[in-house]
Amino acid sequence: MAGIRARGSETAVDDEDPIYGDVLEEILSHVPLIDLIPALQVSKSWNQAVHASLRCRNPPKPWLILHTQSARHPYAAVSTHAYDPRSHVWMKISQPSSENPSPLRSSNSNFLYMFPPSINLTFSVDPLTLSWHKAGPATTCRLDPIVAKVGESVVVAGGAYDFEDDPLAVEIYDTKSREWRKTESMPEGLKGSSSSTWLSVAATDEKLFLMKKHSGIFHCFDLQSNSWSSLGNIRPDPRCFYSVIGRILEDDRLIVVGLTRDVDEKAEKVKIWEVVTCDHSFEYSFREIGEMPPAMLKKLKGESPIDICIGGSFVYIYKPDDVAELVVCEVVNGGACNWGSLSNPVATGDARLSEKVTLTCVDVKLDELRRCLSRKIEYVNLDFR
Repeated sequence: MAGIRARGSETAVDDEDPIYGDVLEEILSHVPLIDLIPALQVSKSWNQAVHASLRCRNPPKPWLILHTQSARHPYAAVSTHAYDPRSHVWMKISQPSSENPSPLRSSNSNFLYMFPPSINLTFSVDPLTLSWHKAGPATTCRLDPIVAKVGESVVVAGGAYDFEDDPLAVEIYDTKSREWRKTESMPEGLKGSSSSTWLSVAATDEKLFLMKKHSGIFHCFDLQSNSWSSLGNIRPDPRCFYSVIGRILEDDRLIVVGLTRDVDEKAEKVKIWEVVTCDHSFEYSFREIGEMPPAMLKKLKGESPIDICIGGSFVYIYKPDDVAELVVCEVVNGGACNWGSLSNPVATGDARLSEKVTLTCVDVKLDELRRCLSRKIEYVNLDFR
């Protein structure tokens, strides 16, 4: 975009013409989010063009974050990789070493925490885990509890050691007052299966939903009334033998992702359903959103059943014991599915056996990226199919 003029027998190049308006916005729409930070500082018109581009041409999309740790003590953090579906780029983000290294876990698809028996609950509400919050000591010792952020509170339920008087105890941590309180215990029907191993979790600002992965038995905890409700079975298909729940945040829908198997064949299928309630009566009906294409299903390796991580309208489906490949479904226009797959950039060779991968999916704002610039961020590769 330079002006050319003749000067005698020479050819000279004028200074580059400034870029404005729609042309600048279109160019910026192809620039990865992290590289837009310097563009904000160029001038007032560039700052406006960046925001206009993000608002109208290529809006930000939730990042998938892969937190990779050693699978053995001392569980030191190995790496953090982020995938930006807006630009189809993988990035490696350097992280400071943890003061209390312990196994990372996640729930609600966007809540990252550490809760070993000998250390207090530590969690991050920061999308890029720039800061961690340490809660005071809870009163119940737990091995594998349900931990979920519900509004401004963190609910810790079940998963207690056998020597505890109440293995179904529930404690709530208020992130504002920084105090714990006990509340009604989990339903008796969850005794023996009250841990994150057996239960799938979804949450709103007021309620926590739990579903048994193998049976579909559904429970709800209401923080306002501090009480549990048993909501029956939400198996959308009688051939469904394993399922997990999640919440599409973009339009606040509860979905079920399930494995089905036909009676006369061993072939498995992965389907996604929307949960529909009738007049808040808890009488459920289901609307099938999509079925994973066979070519995508072949990419899911590993012996374990599936799990999901959701951000906005993106549903990432993977095998927890081998996160080498992830299948992604973007739910568009209220129901249609766009399918694709991702390769984990660090799942190579023996890494699959010696490292544990924890997933979150988060909205990342420009202000948060500015704070993250003190850390080293480098591109890994482009990989979206």
